[in-house]
Amino acid sequence: MSRGKTDALHLAGGLAAIAAVTAIYALWLRVSNSATVSITFLLIVLLIAATARLWIAIVTSVAAMLSFNYFFIPPVGTWTIADPHNWVALFAFLVVSLVASNLSAVARARTREARQRRDELARLFDLGRDVLVLTAGRDAISTLARAVARRFDLTYVAIALPQTGGWDIFAAGAESLPLDESGLSTAFTAAQTSLEFDAYSRTYAGHRTLTSEGRTIRLVPLRVGTKPTGLLAASGRDIEAGTLDALAGVVATAIERAQFLEERESAKLTRQSEELKTALLASLAHDLRTPLTAIRVAASNLKATWLNEEGRAEQSDVILSEVERLTRLFENVLEMARIDAGAVVTEARWVHPSEIIAAARDQVEHVLRQHRVDVRVDPDAAVLIDPRLTATAIAHLLENAAHYAPAGSTIDVTARPAGDSLTLEIADKGPGIAVVDLPHIFDRFYRGAAAQARASGTGMGLWIARELLAAEGGRVWADNRPEGGARFTIVVPVEVRAAEPAASPAS
Repeated sequence: MSRGKTDALHLAGGLAAIAAVTAIYALWLRVSNSATVSITFLLIVLLIAATARLWIAIVTSVAAMLSFNYFFIPPVGTWTIADPHNWVALFAFLVVSLVASNLSAVARARTREARQRRDELARLFDLGRDVLVLTAGRDAISTLARAVARRFDLTYVAIALPQTGGWDIFAAGAESLPLDESGLSTAFTAAQTSLEFDAYSRTYAGHRTLTSEGRTIRLVPLRVGTKPTGLLAASGRDIEAGTLDALAGVVATAIERAQFLEERESAKLTRQSEELKTALLASLAHDLRTPLTAIRVAASNLKATWLNEEGRAEQSDVILSEVERLTRLFENVLEMARIDAGAVVTEARWVHPSEIIAAARDQVEHVLRQHRVDVRVDPDAAVLIDPRLTATAIAHLLENAAHYAPAGSTIDVTARPAGDSLTLEIADKGPGIAVVDLPHIFDRFYRGAAAQARASGTGMGLWIARELLAAEGGRVWADNRPEGGARFTIVVPVEVRAAEPAASPAS
């Protein structure tokens, strides 16, 4: 309901109450005690003053005074007052009613102001919570503008940040208003030249207004300390100047926080890149030294005249084994580069799990020579999967098992295609995984306590396996078997097709 209609209802109610009391006291009860009548009229005036604006209470007071004079002060039925004491009584009634109305209006105004400040403080608090969840980047400032418009019920909000040759404006709200950049520049220049504080309005200097498409837009400087960093433009409902200044302070702090987060993220990426380069170089230097030394020694031995044919064959095997190891190392580096570049492409086709496991064994045949691999596939049904990525991931897990399991032990590989997934388990009979290493076992370049004693290993294999499986929607995790040894479990989403029955021999 509009204020005009509300005022009319309050005025009509006050006048009707005066008329009703007058009729009851004068025509029905025949009350002649002026004290009783005046107190009743004063009570009505106070009730109107407590619920309506001051001018309505004043009109009601005048109406009550006139009714009191005409109907209850002798001579009744005239506006004449014969007794001077009645003049005093009438004047006292009017003064008391007006003073009471004014006091009530002041109290209501202060209550309304306190309620508004409480609401504005709650809005600032809510906006502060919104600021805490802002992320880095340019989208954060747009999100901030939308949060200001929503929290403060503004039809238009813009955060204007000065840039070389113009302004960067992030607008929000139900309305879209153009901002005059020359007006923004003038307001920003004024904010740079003065920083006086007005204690009465509780604002700093620099507040300006613009007019756009008939709408008044208030401009408030955004300051970090004493330095202005931009302008906040707001249009819509009226906001106290001090609250608007506090709002600008919160917005400026939020922008500074978003920029700080962006810089920190950039610094973090730079630091991670440097750490990655350092770790990669250290890992390569560590893992290249042993095979190159072995190749050099074996090649020198081949030149020796005292070697027989069996010895030469053994040295050749050493060279071939270390070359396979170097090839595997560089394949890991290339896989890591493809993963970082997001260039891992999946290509699903129908294949049997036993074929995937066989392909994985072929990739790491040189490290499996001293182990027995026990493969169980139940059932060996065709699955729609990317065999290359899955086989490469399994190969890394087999290689890891071969490194840590004692020579001559068995590595168990189990595959179970069922429903909409293929589950594979690779279990060894090694020392298992330390509890402290389990949360980090798939981190890039992470080598646990047991790996530190080994000469080889870059810490890339398990990370590559996890990322390759993730590219096709799969996952992998590690735990320890109750009977001892480590166990890696792979689950890859697939489509399963029943295996075709073997053809019967021709008769």
